Amino acid sequence: MGTPGQERQPPPALSSQTVDAYLRRIGADRPERADAAALRELQLRHLRTVPFENLSIHRGEDIVLGDELLVAKVVEARRGGFCYELNGAFAALLRALGFTVTLYQARVFGDGGRLGIPYDHLTLRVETVDGTGPWLADVGFGDHSHHPLALDDREDQQDPAGVFRIVAGAQYGDLDLLRDGKPQFRIDTRPRDLTDFEAGAWYHRTSPASHFTRSLVCSRLTPEGRVTLSGRKLVVTAHGERHERQLSGDAAVLAAYEEHFGLVLDRLPPDPAAG
Repeated sequence: MGTPGQERQPPPALSSQTVDAYLRRIGADRPERADAAALRELQLRHLRTVPFENLSIHRGEDIVLGDELLVAKVVEARRGGFCYELNGAFAALLRALGFTVTLYQARVFGDGGRLGIPYDHLTLRVETVDGTGPWLADVGFGDHSHHPLALDDREDQQDPAGVFRIVAGAQYGDLDLLRDGKPQFRIDTRPRDLTDFEAGAWYHRTSPASHFTRSLVCSRLTPEGRVTLSGRKLVVTAHGERHERQLSGDAAVLAAYEEHFGLVLDRLPPDPAAG
């Protein structure tokens, strides 16, 4: 967080060449204006192209929260990431395209309604030039809303992933996001900087209590449903039907990473669930 009394300095803008490469990565055209329709298209294409994955944690790769490095991982390395990485990179792209983006920290609801650590999740407030919104945009929560949600709307919001509602949280200024009536995460609506999330990212990379250190996951939205690879278990959901199978042999798993997620790996990450 910035020093009290000082203005937050916006991160340097991505180059035009980097923006074009990012848009090619997600199969999107450069929008004519930073409006709600463009935001909706960008979020959906991002979700369908860039996987939610925690492979870096298990491969011993560094996770550095900086715009250029996060974008390079998504664009040049053609990888995915978890919330800090995906929403951090997406925020950099949106700013370069003319959107106004504010980072919010959120705490995820777990078993029994218990909240996770502060800076458990990074999500985005996005303002558009057409005067709609503001919007809650998120490409880093795994199985989540396909489209941005109206941040100031307190009624039900229909989405292909379910019915979402944003309500006042327990503390003044906090907001709770519900999906089909079930709390997902609590948003602290004070603006944050990317570096504020370093402790949360460190916790999820290292703590035995973090679900990211205890599981291996790679998941992507598809036009028909979702595809997820957890260790050697491949789950494909299409038109409401779930198909699950165990992959046999390292070669089959490496091929699945490439076929379903575009990830070309030189080695498999160790699976903590395999013991």
